[in-house]
Amino acid sequence: MGGMRGLSLFLIPGLLAAADPSPVERRVKAPGGGMVQLRLGFRKGIQVEADQLPKAFRGTGSASAGWLGFEELSKEGKRWALQVFWPEDEWREDEVRHRVRWAELESVWLLAALFTGHGQNYDQLEIANPKNPEKLVEGDVWRIPKGLLSVDLGGTVKGILDRSHPEEELNDEERVAAYRKLLTFDKDASGAFAAYRLRKGEALYSSVVMRYTDRVDPKEVNQLAKVIAGRSGIEDVRSIHPGTLIRIPVEHLADPFQPEGTQALQEEREVREEVRRTPRVDAGPRLKGLRIVLDAGHGGVDIGAAANGVWESDFVYDIAMRVRRILEQDTEAIVSSTIRYPGIGFKVRDAIPSPTRAAEILTTPPFANDGDSPSAVSVHLRWVLANDMLASFVKTGDARKTLFISLHADSLHPSARGAMVYVAGAANVPPSFTLTTSRGARVAEMKRGGSVRFTGKERLQAEARSRVFAETLLSTFKSEKIPVHANRPIRNVIHRSGKSFVPAVIRHCSASTKVLIEVANLANEEDAENLKAHGFRERYAEALVKGIRAHFRK
Repeated sequence: MGGMRGLSLFLIPGLLAAADPSPVERRVKAPGGGMVQLRLGFRKGIQVEADQLPKAFRGTGSASAGWLGFEELSKEGKRWALQVFWPEDEWREDEVRHRVRWAELESVWLLAALFTGHGQNYDQLEIANPKNPEKLVEGDVWRIPKGLLSVDLGGTVKGILDRSHPEEELNDEERVAAYRKLLTFDKDASGAFAAYRLRKGEALYSSVVMRYTDRVDPKEVNQLAKVIAGRSGIEDVRSIHPGTLIRIPVEHLADPFQPEGTQALQEEREVREEVRRTPRVDAGPRLKGLRIVLDAGHGGVDIGAAANGVWESDFVYDIAMRVRRILEQDTEAIVSSTIRYPGIGFKVRDAIPSPTRAAEILTTPPFANDGDSPSAVSVHLRWVLANDMLASFVKTGDARKTLFISLHADSLHPSARGAMVYVAGAANVPPSFTLTTSRGARVAEMKRGGSVRFTGKERLQAEARSRVFAETLLSTFKSEKIPVHANRPIRNVIHRSGKSFVPAVIRHCSASTKVLIEVANLANEEDAENLKAHGFRERYAEALVKGIRAHFRK
């Protein structure tokens, strides 16, 4: 959700506007084989032409012709390919010392992928090299300890290093409670703080800042990590040993982690109590009598976030259209969309080669999407349109059977991966709001949808119902092998630029259940590659519909 935030700080590769550097190619004679072409490409890593490659260098089941990826090579083939591009690397008994040779093509992620077996291990590689800058410089030496080397290269690592902790298997309420128990509260000369002991495999960014505060924006995560490191006497955030005491200033803590006696913690507990009291609404296996409004974020002049060759607007629109198609074909739910791409309509697409430059909000008359900033008219027309649709439905239908889903994709720190769900926190939803003509548009839906009023009880119930739905949805995602954000995948507020807020599209929406789903983190290479695949987008849509069905049954 939102634009390209904080990208320079985190060196997120492959932005839409950036031209990829040219690959480096080598043609060498393979031991026991013929002349073999090798290529080192930006974000693609090493590729090897198989035609003249010795059989011993090809992995089991790999093709005998065409280009092979590094992961398709045998143990011997991988070691040979690495030595072709980096002949100066030192392969010692306890570590590999890698010398950066192609600074424009190499990255910490790529080194992790090549030497540890998975790019997601890049943070562990950084911890092993605390003095090296994150942006690689020609001539720098990176140590890959034997404990980080992949099995194929003589180490012990198989895929992603295990950083899991028991809390990750709990539901949202139990998980947050377990995280809270890991904190103790104290004071020092600088004021009150929550103390946390960093555990093995944890990093300050993801396991402290993104877990215990409401920051997810990469720039703000980076800034707060530095503040916390300074408060904790840590000189380098990439060389923190397990057991180190981390001091988190209480003013930065999210509501669930505030000290006892605070209003924020009391409001959090009230919501949790309401969640436990909230009954399921049964719509049957066919979702009969359920009113669903789908909103695909951004569109047209606003492509949203972008990284790794993927941009937010078209890809979440395609998922929304797949969800719409499945619901219309397989259920009796009444389904509508807030936005349409005129040249595409409500069709799904296997290939998405470039951003679609025209999108319109489906008001009467249609309104060309004009962006995602708070001042953009179309931001508000989405909830105005949804409210008008819902107002018409509840005249004869069950108001509890109204669901609003806004689909987005974020650009966070690349260590974060998977889906997140935002709900409208009761404390951040105003009791009433009317969209003035200066911020709206001359559309027919303004008459019924442009003004909202919520009682305190209604706001609390809406958050509770939305949390229950989010819990069911994420549980379904996990069972369907859709990645889900670690730590706190359900949140009720966004913190950005010193302010905490609920996105307008769910803040003013009158649906009984309303969520904003961040389908993936575009800055994470695996998430981005998933979204590029139409098969994954179809699986995502199927899982989302399964989640809806699982929620609306007793």
